[in-house]
Amino acid sequence: MTKDVAHLLEIPPFSLPQSAKEALFFPAALELTRYHSAHCEPYANILRALEFDPETIHSTQELPFLPSGLFKSMRLSSVPSEQEYARSLTSSGTTGSQTVHVELDRETAADQQRALAHIAADFIGGARLPMLILDQPSILAHGSGLSARAAGILGFSIFARRRVFALREDLTLDLPAIRAFLEQANGGPFLLFGFTFMVWKYFCQALRDSAEHLDFSGGILIHGGGWKKLLDQAVPPEEFQRALNECCGLHRIYNYYGMAEQAGSVFFQCEAGRFHASELSEVFVRRAEDFSLCEPGEAGILQVLSLLPRSYPGHSLLTEDEGVFLGVDDCPCGRLGKNFLVSGRLQQAQLRGCSDVYAG
Repeated sequence: MTKDVAHLLEIPPFSLPQSAKEALFFPAALELTRYHSAHCEPYANILRALEFDPETIHSTQELPFLPSGLFKSMRLSSVPSEQEYARSLTSSGTTGSQTVHVELDRETAADQQRALAHIAADFIGGARLPMLILDQPSILAHGSGLSARAAGILGFSIFARRRVFALREDLTLDLPAIRAFLEQANGGPFLLFGFTFMVWKYFCQALRDSAEHLDFSGGILIHGGGWKKLLDQAVPPEEFQRALNECCGLHRIYNYYGMAEQAGSVFFQCEAGRFHASELSEVFVRRAEDFSLCEPGEAGILQVLSLLPRSYPGHSLLTEDEGVFLGVDDCPCGRLGKNFLVSGRLQQAQLRGCSDVYAG
């Protein structure tokens, strides 16, 4: 862990005004850019092609970025070839697309887990609670690579005192297991975790079709992953939350935005409906025609930055997602830093199923 990351993990994740955050974030991100340039030859070649000169820039927004899709066609590593990786993180693409592949060394994997715990605790608290996983048990039976869906479950399991899977292998509700979980939770609090489409189709809709009413009012749901290629089945966030409240009493629902290419750098959506960049991450919204910065309220391409990736040059990425920059240090929830919205996939972008969504 670098000194910069260690320092930022010691303070609340949304406590610095943007100007103070920039004073810390920019030097750390610039150092990370230099580090990857010195340790990853393909990345250094890209920077030379861009004619990037680190001596001429003075702010985070001037740092170079890689398209996130590059990790579908290249394996970029800043770790000596003889060093062992702690984990391979893969993101299964949708039909006809390539697979994202990212290698994590022990330091990067540990930093990502610490950062996730640090950020999520600001929304759900730091206590370890019973967790109901809205997925099938076999998702964790990975081989050499760890899927983004499995990585999400394992990552958020740091908050779990015990884990129970809500779905059988055929993706039907395991009602006996759910009843036993609720009985032991005795009204809560408890956690639920799942990817957005899985939560909607195999949990919410299944509960609505069930004759049995189960009370989840003591629960806290964390979900993410979007809808990917199943956009025709997507529902607005308001309907998603309303349906869960009506079918099972869930009202504490937190969405997060993240990706396999920059694991650990998650952006949680607050009570006011805005996503937030923590002190360990940053976000910009850029115009497609020239990559200039969008004005507040203007839709563009999301660029995400993180101080965590050290085993591969994934610290500054231009995503395939559209978003809207809303403001700085002005969210009604009180969290400081930048806040934004995620609009969805770019129409021209190749769809990638990083949550291994089931379409059938």
